[in-house]
Amino acid sequence: MHNFTVLLNNLDRNILNNIQQYLKNPFLDNIMPFITALGDAGIIWILISIILISTKKYRKAGIVCALSLAINAVLGEVVIKNVIQRARPFIHDPSLDLLIAKPKTFSFPSGHTASSFAAAAALSVYLKRYSIIFWVLAVLIAFSRLYLYVHFPSDVAGGILLGLISFKLADWTYKKFIKKRSDDI
Repeated sequence: MHNFTVLLNNLDRNILNNIQQYLKNPFLDNIMPFITALGDAGIIWILISIILISTKKYRKAGIVCALSLAINAVLGEVVIKNVIQRARPFIHDPSLDLLIAKPKTFSFPSGHTASSFAAAAALSVYLKRYSIIFWVLAVLIAFSRLYLYVHFPSDVAGGILLGLISFKLADWTYKKFIKKRSDDI
């Protein structure tokens, strides 16, 4: 297990360093903080959920998206981050000047990524026509966390997995317990 941890840490650092060395540029320095801000507290996804819930035609999509976000927040922010307690990458390199405020929570899993993938999965299932927009935004938010040096790649991978699991749990919960009640609303 120790060898795997060392290998994963080396891979994480190499990927982050390559992003900093080969992709960092003034254009992305300006746009990545904005992209990551869209995912702050899942706000873009919460707003979309509220808008969808307020319309009868898209209520199911909004409910499943909101439920995905809620499950994701409990599992990721409350449980997993506090069990794993992984330090963020910038902690290991204090000379680095971050383009955003230093996040104060633990690193694993990436909450921005998890909420983005939970929402994109939910919205893509119920709003197929716009799925490419949801997935592109989720991927951009996830990448922004690497570019901004606030998450390791394995944090982002964990966030993707958690987001997809959160959606599956939300979809199952909706179909099992909520569908009949929301159809009557």
